[in-house]
Amino acid sequence: MELLIKETLEEILQVMQVEFSGVSVEKESDTSFYVSIDTSNSNLLIGWHGETIAAIQHILKCLLWKKKLGGKVQVIVDVDGYKKRQEESVIKLAERKAEYAIETQKEVILPPMNPYFRRKIHLHLANSEQFKDHVETTSVGERQNRAVKILPK
Repeated sequence: MELLIKETLEEILQVMQVEFSGVSVEKESDTSFYVSIDTSNSNLLIGWHGETIAAIQHILKCLLWKKKLGGKVQVIVDVDGYKKRQEESVIKLAERKAEYAIETQKEVILPPMNPYFRRKIHLHLANSEQFKDHVETTSVGERQNRAVKILPK
């Protein structure tokens, strides 16, 4: 599975005529994979607010589905650690806002974000020893305006 993901992504990058020094695939679970692209053209591959990397990830998922892997495969594509840094930043924001919600006993709504980051926040706060007994989360809004709401218990 990892080899198929790697080869498919390399084909996409070659068609795009983007230079890259490597592609690595980490298996996170039976159906979840983290794919990292090493390149000197990271800005080109990331795009404005991550739009290009999101498009590459979508194309990769579609091609993998067409190769009969099914829709149950989760593939996250990262370029030079961009998504990891974003994820860390979003988690830190959620922690600060959760602390605020606990202190003030008021709900807090985070800025709108994509489903991947919303899910990371829900899981992080639900599984964190510091927060799991003090806050709960829910998603609010529609489409591009969906956001995480943090509620004190």
